[in-house]
Amino acid sequence: MKIYRLQTQQKLPITMDKAWEFFSDPANLKTITPNYMGFKTLSGDDRKMFPGQIIQYIVTPVLGIPMKWVTEITHVIDRKYFVDEQRFGPYSLWHHKHFFKEIDGGVEMEDIVDYKVPMGIIGQLVHPFLVKPKLNEIFEYRRKKLIELFGEFKG
Repeated sequence: MKIYRLQTQQKLPITMDKAWEFFSDPANLKTITPNYMGFKTLSGDDRKMFPGQIIQYIVTPVLGIPMKWVTEITHVIDRKYFVDEQRFGPYSLWHHKHFFKEIDGGVEMEDIVDYKVPMGIIGQLVHPFLVKPKLNEIFEYRRKKLIELFGEFKG
């Protein structure tokens, strides 16, 4: 059983309050997800994050085939971090930690995603040329979109 990790960091020239306000609102996830993913929230984005919150989405990650994705917000420490875990969806495991740290001139965000692809050895074989590049592309889109929304960190 192979578990992969994706780790990114980004600094934004905004206050912690502004960062937390944006990222703790599940409705904003659509804003920072590429359009081709066909991302649509079905339920659970009607209030700020809280532990135990279940959020249901439809995504089209591969070949335009719609897929249901259900996540649970398992941990929330205000203005510090939150964790979302997949309960149903495209991965065998999806554990996504979001950390926020106040720095001079803004906020540093760190994402750590531990994930496992389905289909055993076949999943492991397609991971390097299908899954990993797609995840990197999605997080790169997110990085650029956040710069577009909040500006580039100059610190």
